[in-house]
Amino acid sequence: MKKTLSSLLSSLAFLAVTLSSISVAQAQTLPKPLIDAKSWVLLDATSNQVINSDNATLQIEPASLTKIMTAYLVFNALKEKRLDINQQITVSTRAWKVDASSSKMFIDPATPVSINDLLFGLIVQSGNDASVALAEAVAGSEEAFVVQMNREAARLGMKATRYANSHGLPSPDNFSTAYDLAILASRLIADHPEYYKTYYSTKSYTYNKITQANRNRLLWLDPTVDGMKTGHTEAAGYCLISSANRPNGNGQRRLISIVTGTKSDQIRAQESLKLLNWGYLNFDTVKLYDKAQAIETLDVWKGSQGKIKVGFRQDLYVTLPKGSAARLKPALERKDPLVAPIAANSRIGTMKMMLDGKAVAEFPVLALEDVPQASIFGRAWDSIRLLFK
Repeated sequence: MKKTLSSLLSSLAFLAVTLSSISVAQAQTLPKPLIDAKSWVLLDATSNQVINSDNATLQIEPASLTKIMTAYLVFNALKEKRLDINQQITVSTRAWKVDASSSKMFIDPATPVSINDLLFGLIVQSGNDASVALAEAVAGSEEAFVVQMNREAARLGMKATRYANSHGLPSPDNFSTAYDLAILASRLIADHPEYYKTYYSTKSYTYNKITQANRNRLLWLDPTVDGMKTGHTEAAGYCLISSANRPNGNGQRRLISIVTGTKSDQIRAQESLKLLNWGYLNFDTVKLYDKAQAIETLDVWKGSQGKIKVGFRQDLYVTLPKGSAARLKPALERKDPLVAPIAANSRIGTMKMMLDGKAVAEFPVLALEDVPQASIFGRAWDSIRLLFK
């Protein structure tokens, strides 16, 4: 059964708002921006919606973008109290001797180093030695850490990603896609906002009397950009994951761009900024529903109460081309009749957001409360009533 939520339609028209999506924007009619890269993705992290992409599932060598997963696992360990940010660790020979021609923060086996310093070395200086040292601190060995990396990639839904090491130095068993990297980048920001704020916007860091600048040029070019990570190898080309957080109504709106395989450091920054600006100029993201907001009260049969409030588990947003939001029409699809018992958070149906006759977003609609079964007499009475429904 499909039931139009007439009470919400008037508010939609008045507020010109949109609903969050978990899929690519079907209503997007603008041509793709011309981005000089092998593959790219533009993700609205506020709505968790891919605005547009090109070759998003192309297998790539992630190079130092691998370090985002390394940082994510370290942040998990800190959050779970398996590590302490001020903890001092002894640098192994393996970490010290990592490819001398590659990026390093220059740690030394003779000098203990803190997890905090290692994170700055990993993220700002892109130190491969810091990657190995952190991997060993979390898991005991880099090999054991790689197992955790691949397990976490699977948990996050990064279906086309495989890790062979903690730093991203070339290996045939180290690969990913722009789409998977968008998933990882958005999860790191969402799951560890304070660590993201502390480390990823830092423009330079000094360790062992050596100051190194963050290779993300956008930190200097655009004050709304607060991360995220560069990568480069001969095979990968120049890659950049960048994120900007700009005002959006009464709140903020975050876009994340993933650009891979460009020809120079300058081009990856230029194309990333072009992509971010294109997203902000041509699309809007507006909050529609609050978490646990009752969007409808539905009839329940054979229950201890005759009505149930339904809504969503999280705040919902959608990203759509500018000017199209007022044409959105919400519709609720559900099975009827609803029969108790019904547990809170169980799925009641699906909310579809329709734009010009096409569904542009779908969300599970959940019970916001428990409805136990009625007494045997109540159930019997509703059984009779259902015969005539």
